[in-house]
Amino acid sequence: MTTPLHSTPTTPTDYLVDDSRFGKPEHGWRRTLFSVIFESESRLGRLFDLILIAAIMTSVAVVILDSVQAIHQQWGHVFSVLEWVFTGLFTLEYIGRLACVKRPLRYALSFYGVIDLLALLPTFMVALAPEFAYLIDVRILRLLRVFRIFKLSRYSEEYRSLVSAVAASRRKITVFVGFVMLVVLVMGTLMYVVEGPVHGFTSIPVAIYWAISTMATVGFGDLVPKTDLGRAIASVMMLLGWGVLAVPTGIVTAEMARRGPDDELLPVAGRGILAMAPPQPAVPPRRLTPAARRRALAQHRRGGR
Repeated sequence: MTTPLHSTPTTPTDYLVDDSRFGKPEHGWRRTLFSVIFESESRLGRLFDLILIAAIMTSVAVVILDSVQAIHQQWGHVFSVLEWVFTGLFTLEYIGRLACVKRPLRYALSFYGVIDLLALLPTFMVALAPEFAYLIDVRILRLLRVFRIFKLSRYSEEYRSLVSAVAASRRKITVFVGFVMLVVLVMGTLMYVVEGPVHGFTSIPVAIYWAISTMATVGFGDLVPKTDLGRAIASVMMLLGWGVLAVPTGIVTAEMARRGPDDELLPVAGRGILAMAPPQPAVPPRRLTPAARRRALAQHRRGGR
């Protein structure tokens, strides 16, 4: 029995936290804590994940509601208490993750380690150094707490598949973005020459801004071509924008379909002139000679006896 080239993890957390990268303890309380925090096979591990997910969603909802002035005036003190409760919970989680891995610095510098730290910093920065309020608006620090929502990606299998598909398509997307930038630069410069400062296109950067908003089918309306030639160029840009928006979606969707449900690469038959490898011609079946047919029939009869 052969071993597959790409083994898939049983849970999203097993994939996102590589034991060989951060170091999984062999025994003791650190091994138990690691199983509870990073793995979800046990009942405690699943319960920990569910509690943490609920805390993340509730804390983000508190930050959003606290930004509404009318709700803040009535429930501001309650939100402040809840904020410290969530901050304390996430602090214990962060310390626990650093304590149960062999390489805590590597985890602290990883993507999820930075996200965990960003979920804690705003509250402590304002509490420990109130003078920061004079240098940085407190509301900006409060907005950093929304980074907690990224902690949910640790528990999503679909997130892992989407990230893998986007990462595999990065070269195609880079080429596509380069093509869009070239079109925007050329069309914006052309619109600057056609319309000119009289109609609001005071410089090439302003015209490029118009081209970007038009190709993205946003159309703010602050810049509108007045000449017939300018309107013709704008029509081409708008029609081109419809096709441009579909290209990255098709690239990522094709990559996700090619990977299959378990994030394994599926074999794709080469087709057309742009195929990576030409399709192999079908091998015609061998025709048996009369003598070979008689030998095969005789062997079949002897086997039946």
